[in-house]
Amino acid sequence: MSENNFNHFKVHTQYSICEGALKIVDLAEHCTSNNVSSVGISDSFNMCGVLEFSQEISKVGCQPIIGTQINFSFSENNLEKMGKISLVAKNDTGYKNLLKLSSSSYLSIEKNEEPHCDIQELIDNSDGLIALVGASHSLLSSLILENNILDSELILQKIQKSFEGNLYIEIQRHNEPHEQALETQLLYFSEKFSIPIIATHEVFYLKKDMYEAHDAYICVGQKTYVNDIKRL
Repeated sequence: MSENNFNHFKVHTQYSICEGALKIVDLAEHCTSNNVSSVGISDSFNMCGVLEFSQEISKVGCQPIIGTQINFSFSENNLEKMGKISLVAKNDTGYKNLLKLSSSSYLSIEKNEEPHCDIQELIDNSDGLIALVGASHSLLSSLILENNILDSELILQKIQKSFEGNLYIEIQRHNEPHEQALETQLLYFSEKFSIPIIATHEVFYLKKDMYEAHDAYICVGQKTYVNDIKRL
């Protein structure tokens, strides 16, 4: 692009265990050398890197944007589903609600359960937050790809009512096989429910030559092998 007006806010740092591989100090250096005006953290299932991220990014004159991805469970019509929703803090209230939800995802679960919150907790603690739905591997996308359109719409309507203009549908193009079909349905939802769309991209590393090392890192986290064609 001729103008640097697209800034990533879904960066997965080394604090996204077995997922992200991006050191925050390297990210800060990248922001300096490329005149990045703002960048956001969006680690999955924790906010452990938020303080370091805020300090290092602010030092180089870049605006830090604080977010995370949390698993939310949804139970309706004999369906039980769990998946990620991305959240971004707009202000101090939103940041406190992020902390509250992130902590609750670990403290209010049964033994051996994956960290998660109930979708109602998100609705009850939506002040100051922006919600992003529809990412390639998320609660909404998994329902869509299972052709569960009615429950997808029910979730959207519940969240939309609570977030009052702070809900966006994500369009992502990582060249994954399912993304084209997913995008078609997401655009339909955007028009039907008057929810604006936003372009996002999951960032896990800085340079292309880090791909192979990161791919092996993903295998470690998934307990699989590089030559397994069915893996992520």
